[in-house]
Formats: sequence, structure tokens, C-alpha cells
Amino acid sequence: MLDRNTFVVKERVKLISNTNTYDILDGESGEPVGTAEENIGPVVQLLRFFISKHIMPTRIEVREKPDDSLVFTIRRGAYIFKSRVEVHDAQGELLGYFKSKFFTISGGFHIYDKDDKHFAEIKGKWLGWDYRFLTPDGQVEMGRVSKKLGALGLVKELFTSADTYAVAINPELADEPLAKMLVLAAALAIDTIYKEESRTVGIPGLDE
Repeated sequence: MLDRNTFVVKERVKLISNTNTYDILDGESGEPVGTAEENIGPVVQLLRFFISKHIMPTRIEVREKPDDSLVFTIRRGAYIFKSRVEVHDAQGELLGYFKSKFFTISGGFHIYDKDDKHFAEIKGKWLGWDYRFLTPDGQVEMGRVSKKLGALGLVKELFTSADTYAVAINPELADEPLAKMLVLAAALAIDTIYKEESRTVGIPGLDE
């Protein structure tokens, strides 16, 4: 899956469910290449019917087709004022993490590697689903997320719902699977985790 530079993430429609599942497609061909699915215990699933989802812990597993082998996981504990979301490889080792500022209106979402080095900052339009992953100095665009039809040269017919978006990674990162995992994981985290937080506490720093 990580040998590609463009992806389409498409949410599966479920009539009754309190967990999210996404199909990850090749951005050029539309071929299914993986899935991202929340994997939470029965107690947390039950509590979600009574307690706001955004403050509950969650775990999202990203698996690769055709054998559904685990590629990485996205994990977040209970939300208290500031949210730290971690990315772990298939062996459970920490790869990096994301941090958002509480009640901020600009520049509040950052990616760090496992050694606490600032890896990237995310800026853009949250509501318009058009934002960029930039190096800390702001000089290099490492990736981009967009919902605009054909904006990233992707298959237009894949955009059949409001919960479909494209992730494009800078070709210069073609041989850097760690960077790809962090960018793809951040895009998924924004949709599955931070989107839920924004509904309750405000948009965390993606308004510029």
C-alpha cells in the first residue's frame, strides 16, 4: 500500500453503528488497497451511546489488501483539554504523534516523530477539506488533502459522497514509508478523531 503516492479515502455507509470504517483506494486506478477501521472494545462501544464520542479512547487499524495485514494503528486515550494521538507500526512501536491546541484558531495541528522532533505542520481550510502538510519551516509541501473533484488528478467517479477525500503525498517522499504513514495517518485522524472534537470544542487550528 505504501508504494503509492495518492490515495482516496472513502467512508463506508452504515445504518446503525457507532464506529467508523473507511476503504483506502489507489488514487490513480481506484483499486482497493486497504482499510481503516475503528477497533474498540464492547464497553467503549456501549458507552458511546451515552457519552460524547470525542472524549472516549479509540484505536484505528489500517490494514493492507489483499491479506488484511496490519500496516499501522492510530491510538488516542481519553480526551482532556489537549488531544495527543499516536501512530504505531504493526509491531506496536511508536512512530510518531499528533498534537492539537485547545480552542485555537490558527496553526494548531502538528506532527512529531517518535523522538519528539517536529515533523510537519498542517494548515488549510477545515470546512472546505483542503489543507496541506508543510515542513516546520513552511517551505516544502509534504502532502495535501482535498475534496475537490479531480483537484489531485484522481478518479472523479470515486467522489460520490461527502465523506470521500483524496490524500496526495509529495513524490519526493516516494522512498520514505515512515513519512507516508505519518501523513496518511494524520489525514485519517483528522477525519475520524479531530472532526468529532471540532463538533464540540471548536475547530482545532485548521482555519488558515
